[in-house]
Amino acid sequence: MGGRKRTTVSTLQEAVLAVATMAFISGPATAEAPVKLGILTDMSSLYADNGGEGSIIAAEMAVEDSGNTVLGRSIQIVAADHQNKVDVGSAITRRWLENENVEVIVDVPNSAVALAVQGITRERKKIFLATGAATSRLTGDECSNAGIHWTYDTYALAHGATKAISQLGTKTWFFLSADYSLGSQLELESRKVIESTGGRILGAVKHPLGTTDLSSFLLQAQASNADVIALADAGGDFINAVKQAHEFGILGSQRLAGLIVFIADVHNLGLQSAQGLLLSSAFYWDMTDEARAWSKRFIARTHKVPTMIHAGTYGAVMHFLKAAGAAGTLDGPAVAAKMREMPVNDLMTKGGKIRRDGRLVRDMYLFQVKSPEESKYAFDYYKLLATIPKEEAFRPMDEGGCPLVQN
Repeated sequence: MGGRKRTTVSTLQEAVLAVATMAFISGPATAEAPVKLGILTDMSSLYADNGGEGSIIAAEMAVEDSGNTVLGRSIQIVAADHQNKVDVGSAITRRWLENENVEVIVDVPNSAVALAVQGITRERKKIFLATGAATSRLTGDECSNAGIHWTYDTYALAHGATKAISQLGTKTWFFLSADYSLGSQLELESRKVIESTGGRILGAVKHPLGTTDLSSFLLQAQASNADVIALADAGGDFINAVKQAHEFGILGSQRLAGLIVFIADVHNLGLQSAQGLLLSSAFYWDMTDEARAWSKRFIARTHKVPTMIHAGTYGAVMHFLKAAGAAGTLDGPAVAAKMREMPVNDLMTKGGKIRRDGRLVRDMYLFQVKSPEESKYAFDYYKLLATIPKEEAFRPMDEGGCPLVQN
């Protein structure tokens, strides 16, 4: 790979990081403009550890492993910080697609921003690989023929965690949810499971995104005396909630459940605080030899454990580049059709299939966070409790309301 250069520019008073991954190749291809892939992520806020710089590195690794070229052209990765703001993410997306010839947008770990990006890419007939966003609306009423929801979604995460906890005999629940589309979707999907298993919901409260003091919300949850306090939030919000729940002594009498938990969150919390937590995930770095080998490369570059978003970004970029080569074009709908046609086999997915609604269907996994005594080496955080087969893990295609399925 050629040298990597980073520059910083300003857009709407936001810091936008540009990352150039260029291959020095010989022949006619050097005269052509590079194929641009845009990593739109959170580099400075509550999802930065789960996506952020790690997503850029994962995309770079995919480009390298693909030979640094596609259709005889070099590949350039550009990246920007959406800062969890719909207007900022939308403005960057439009500029990339309309003025800077970006062919595909990847990651977007914020459901509200991702829905806006999906709308713009659908209009412009460009590919959106949602590796960081969670909302299942991306394959429901907001589906796109050039949109692929890659890593996980609210349905899979909420159903996996809620079902497992319900099977432990818990009957009553209280929801503490982030007040935007991610929290709403996680809570909605979990409520369906709870009601179907005969459980009761004693209350719910929503908190603003990025809230540092969750004490008043947690005290309401504690006063409900619910068996389980379900945290329908992510990243920094989730970490703050768990830490403050420990401070209030909530875990002595109530169980805390994370509906969307990343290994970076567990690392930041420490096993002493996170031990025993049940969670569902699409990836764990230590599950297979292939996952371990790739993860060691990632850790060597970042000094951080890869999340499922990072592994998903690597796999999605790899699959896009393979499909573009097979299709012989960069036309968004044509490449997306080829991506749906080709099976997905990579470090986190075996025999995966992308459905008409854009949902990549794969196995999901139920994990429990280890205690400090059970952990034997660096990042040895999870123990596998169950594999959720791909046929059960994701919402049935005909139940999402995707117009592509109905037509």
